[in-house]
Amino acid sequence: MKAQPPTLTDRCNLRCVYCMPAEGLDWLPTRQQLSTSELQRLLRVAVNKLGIEEIRFTGGEPLLRGDLPELLAYASALDPRPRLSITTNGLGLSRKATALARAGLDRINVSLDSVDRATYAAITRRDRLADVLDGLIAARTAGIHPIKINAVLTRGVNDEQAPELLEYCLAEGFELRIIEQMPLDAGHRWDRSAMVTADEVLSRLRQRFQLTADPRPRNNDPAERLLVDGGPGTVGLIASVTRPFCGDCDRVRLTADGMVRNCLFANEETDLRSLLRDSGQDPESLDDAIAARWRESLWQKAAGHGINSPTFLQPTRPMSAIGG
Repeated sequence: MKAQPPTLTDRCNLRCVYCMPAEGLDWLPTRQQLSTSELQRLLRVAVNKLGIEEIRFTGGEPLLRGDLPELLAYASALDPRPRLSITTNGLGLSRKATALARAGLDRINVSLDSVDRATYAAITRRDRLADVLDGLIAARTAGIHPIKINAVLTRGVNDEQAPELLEYCLAEGFELRIIEQMPLDAGHRWDRSAMVTADEVLSRLRQRFQLTADPRPRNNDPAERLLVDGGPGTVGLIASVTRPFCGDCDRVRLTADGMVRNCLFANEETDLRSLLRDSGQDPESLDDAIAARWRESLWQKAAGHGINSPTFLQPTRPMSAIGG
C-alpha cells in the first residue's frame, strides 16, 4: 500500500448538507480517540513495517486537532520519509499554513464546493467563504504545493457552478478535483438519481473549456485528469460511483479511534487500539503484532466497493468519521 489516510478527529466546524445534520453528530469521546503518542507509533509501524509511502491526515476537520504540527514533524522525520498531506475545509488555514509547512507538510487538499458566498453558506451552513479563500492564499504563500480543491456538486444547488470553480482554480494556480457524491452521509439519504455524474460535469465544463486527456500516467491517482485548453492547467474527476477504480486503489484508512478500514465503504473494521492499550508485549514485539493485524486486514480487502450492486449497504460510519 502506498497511502494511509489517518482520521485525526470526527469533529468538524462545518455542517455540509450532504455530510451531516445541522446540529452535528455525537462525537467520539476523547478517551476513545488515539493519543499523540499512539498515533506516532502507528505512523512509524505504517512506514517502517508496511511500506506506506504517503500519509494524508484527514477528519472530520484535522485542523481542529492541536497536535497536527507535532504529528507532521514526527512523520517527516521517519526514514524513509513519507509524503505528507492533509485534507481540510480550510477554515483555520490562514492562521496555521506557515506552521504546517515548517512541520513538513508537502501538499494540501481543501474542500470548496462554491466560490459564490451565498451558495457556500447554503451548503456548509456557515458564512465562511472568505476565511477559506484567505487560507488558500496563505497555503500558497507558505510554499505548499500542489494545492488541490475538492468540490462536490449537488443537483439544483451548485451543479451549474463547475465552470466558475474551474476558472477560479486556473486563475489562482490550484488544481480542481470534482468528486461524485458518494453514499457516506450521516442520514443515509444518498440518492443515486440525484447525484451529479462525471459525464454531466464534463458536459457542462465543455461548454466553456476544451478538455483533452492528460497524457501523464494516472497510476493510482483516484482522479481522471484532463488538460484544460491544452494545459498546463488541469481538472480532475473522481467518479467513484460511475467509473469505479477499485482495482487501482492503494489506500488504507485509520479512524480516530484506532480502527483500520481497508476500503472507504467497508462495513468491517480491524481494531488496533486494543493492541496499543492492552498489550504487555515489549515494544518491538508490539510493533510486529500491530503490523501483522494491519496486514491481515489488507489481505481481506474486497475486490470492489459494491455501490452498483443491489446488495450494497452504506457504511454505518459517516464520511466525517472515516476520512477521505
